[in-house]
Amino acid sequence: MPDRSEDSAISFGPFRLFPKSRLLQKEGAPLHVGGRALDILIYLAERPGEVVDKRELVKRIWADVNVDEGSLRFHVAALRKALGDTGKSARYVVNVPGRGYCFVASLAQPAAPAAQQPTVDILPPRSLPAPLSKMVGREEIVDKISNGLSLHRFMTIVGPGGIGKTAVAVTVGHRRSQDFGGRVFFVDFGPLRDASHIATTIASALGLTISAEDPTPALLTFLKASPALLIFDSCEHVLDHLAPLVERIVREAPQLRVLATSRESFRSEGERIFRLFPLDCPPEREGLGVDDVLAYPAAQLFVERIAQSSGAFQLSAEEAPLVASICRRLDGIALAIELAAGRVNAYGIAGTASLLDSRFSLQWRGRRTAVPRHQTLAAALDWSYDLLPAAESATLRRLSVFAGPFAPEAAAIVAAGDGLSASETLEAIDSLVTKSLISPSGSRTLRYRLLDTTRTYAHGKLNELGETRQFARRHAEHFRDFFARAEADISTPLPEWLVIYGAELDNVRVALDWAFGPDGDTALGIALTAAAVTLWVRLSLFAECRERTRTALAALDDTGGDDHVRMQLLSALGWSLMYGEGRAREARPILETTLEIAERLDDKDFRLRALWGLCIDQFNNGQFGKARAFADRFATAAANSPDRTDLMLADRLMAVALHYLGDQDDARQRIDRVNASLHVLAEKPKIFPLDLRISTQYFRARILWLQGLADQAQALAARNIEEGRANGHALTFCSVLGQAACPIAFWSGDLEAAERHGSELLEHTERHAIRLWGLWARAFNASVAAKRGDIAVGLPLLREELNRAGDARFLPRFLPLLGELAAGFLEADQIDRGLDVIEDVLTRCNDRQELWYLPELTRIKGELTLRSPRHAGEAEAHFREAMAIAARQGARFWELRCATSLARFMAGAGQSADALTLLENVSGSFTEGADIADLRSARDLIAQLRS
Repeated sequence: MPDRSEDSAISFGPFRLFPKSRLLQKEGAPLHVGGRALDILIYLAERPGEVVDKRELVKRIWADVNVDEGSLRFHVAALRKALGDTGKSARYVVNVPGRGYCFVASLAQPAAPAAQQPTVDILPPRSLPAPLSKMVGREEIVDKISNGLSLHRFMTIVGPGGIGKTAVAVTVGHRRSQDFGGRVFFVDFGPLRDASHIATTIASALGLTISAEDPTPALLTFLKASPALLIFDSCEHVLDHLAPLVERIVREAPQLRVLATSRESFRSEGERIFRLFPLDCPPEREGLGVDDVLAYPAAQLFVERIAQSSGAFQLSAEEAPLVASICRRLDGIALAIELAAGRVNAYGIAGTASLLDSRFSLQWRGRRTAVPRHQTLAAALDWSYDLLPAAESATLRRLSVFAGPFAPEAAAIVAAGDGLSASETLEAIDSLVTKSLISPSGSRTLRYRLLDTTRTYAHGKLNELGETRQFARRHAEHFRDFFARAEADISTPLPEWLVIYGAELDNVRVALDWAFGPDGDTALGIALTAAAVTLWVRLSLFAECRERTRTALAALDDTGGDDHVRMQLLSALGWSLMYGEGRAREARPILETTLEIAERLDDKDFRLRALWGLCIDQFNNGQFGKARAFADRFATAAANSPDRTDLMLADRLMAVALHYLGDQDDARQRIDRVNASLHVLAEKPKIFPLDLRISTQYFRARILWLQGLADQAQALAARNIEEGRANGHALTFCSVLGQAACPIAFWSGDLEAAERHGSELLEHTERHAIRLWGLWARAFNASVAAKRGDIAVGLPLLREELNRAGDARFLPRFLPLLGELAAGFLEADQIDRGLDVIEDVLTRCNDRQELWYLPELTRIKGELTLRSPRHAGEAEAHFREAMAIAARQGARFWELRCATSLARFMAGAGQSADALTLLENVSGSFTEGADIADLRSARDLIAQLRS
């Protein structure tokens, strides 16, 4: 084993490894590998030929941080790549399956003493702070900067305070120390207040005593003598004086390299800028486990710092999402993460997370040995804030009223004033970006954002100066006007509209919270609520719309307010109840009041909105005759409208009513008329929350299917899925899947597609918190399981999900699932229970005129009675009744299914010839859908009857 008392080189192949100096050379030149990879190489090379257990290696390299073997494999692969260890020729590190890793290279024997080269004393780096015990998440960056110094003589690491610029620079200094013969000098300009002392500060760090009035010539003489690396730290406040000096010394000392850290660049000749970004954070996503969270450097740093301050620590599955949230809320800023980790011992992870919203978190203290500006977040931000000119500090304070990213135009409107013009505000923003206090957003259009810690700090300054109310009001007024324009913007396609306006959701929320708060402006809050309704509807945020409009209406009742605003808010509340809760008892009286006000004000748009809402409310409550009456009233009101889309909406509404009432031929005529006019649709209908093109097609697909046009229906449903997915409207896509894709796949017998669509719908509803469709999706997925033959699992689950749905099961979309429940009892040979269900559902259909599914329910009743000793004689009558209803409705698909059941019954009763004639007549009329399950069954039965 190599002697570790000195930094003896371990030589193998073309490589020499110096463990203590953490230096790897290839053919005499430094070879840079990642920090973890180098740790692994050193540990294995010091134990040549010994198989080191993977767990031991992980514990050694990562100490008290819990990581999986995937991280070890990743860094071993990186090490092998650096060594050129391909497994085909040179072999250095091998994996011993089931055991661990082994260093297998042949070690070169040290030469005889007479032949040894004289030892070169490597001076320790001058004034360079001690290296961090571990650098988390920055190994690749350290490598890039280390390599960059071989190509560029002057590099600046730029980033906001606390992001880790100094730590990276110090690590690079230690990494490159041997290359410069130990001549690495660290100059901290942080404490310097008088820029005239810059040169003497550098001289002091170099260990020079210079008595001349101008120390620059002596500095240059020293720096020209041999290679050296100068690390200038915290330069932002002395840039004007330091930049020309750096240019000069780099120009006149050709062996010199300069690495600087600053919150803005020098903008000097020859400078190469390396912008240091926050550590990668775990995403905001459901179901993140421990391994998922610890794959991100921000979380690794957080957990490692907990272990350093509190002892061995293992992250639990319950705490992993909290750690992910903490890292995101701290924007991946290394200093902020370290300070938060230091609180965990006192408050726990949940308690630490809850404290992040308070300004108290800005005062959390870090290491006692840290420089003052790094001991608290407030100190780090004070350092930057105190260096700002008045215009920039005022702009930063005022921009703290924004939540999340903001557009330059919005910033100019809100932050300008009080002696600061819009152009001066934008100029100040540009300067704040260069100083790393504002970050450009990653969106396609130009937007800016303040890091959350910076925003909290700046908002505190806004409060201290008594400016909060003034600029919170401007912020709310801007978004009131902004969303008033958004409501009128009906020509922008929905995906683009959502990009433009959906990005401002957090700003609307903050503005409303202020407006209805103790220091706010209620009238402004009411106006903003009314303006923002379109945003909530198009984002399918019906629960939020409901609560916000209730708050505004309560405030309006206190202040009186005008009827037009009241009508807007009532309409929004009624629609949010109707689309968000389905059978909401409150919806009807609210929509009736909306209609009453609209009639009084003679407001065409809101008259139609109210009539549409009342019609949908009748659908939801099972009153299909009344729903048709409202559809007629809507058509009458739209007849005189100059807006052609109102007439299209009237036809669509009537088509849906006729479809549910069981008149598929007239429904087809209406829906085709809408389809034929879609090419002229240039704008989104003002009164309709869904996409008219897409919503027309999913009901058209349903109608085509029932009419026996299976190929057309399936092709249309497939296109509809792609269009709905691209459209981006959450509620519309629920209807695409739930109204057409899922049922058509189920009826066709393509249970694999049905399962796929049902799973996608459930995931979509969970992601967007759309409760009603989520209930339906769970019940539908259970029915698919039962249909696949897994009755033992599917049937109880379907019952459970339908019971969980409560009153929602009376919505039209749940009717086929109730039919499948009865069919499931048939398959489970629980005939009486099936008959009980079918009788209840048939009563519902007849009472409510919900006739579209009546043929199938009557057929299922026939199958159940056929298996019941008490009712077997009734089966044929039920099959014939079901066929007759289907024929009257123009529902040839139901007619085929009923004919198959009747033919099978007749064959069993010895009437095979009549059964064959019946089934050939019905199935022979089909020109499409040869591969659907019902036509296959009919063909098989025909073949049996013929034989």
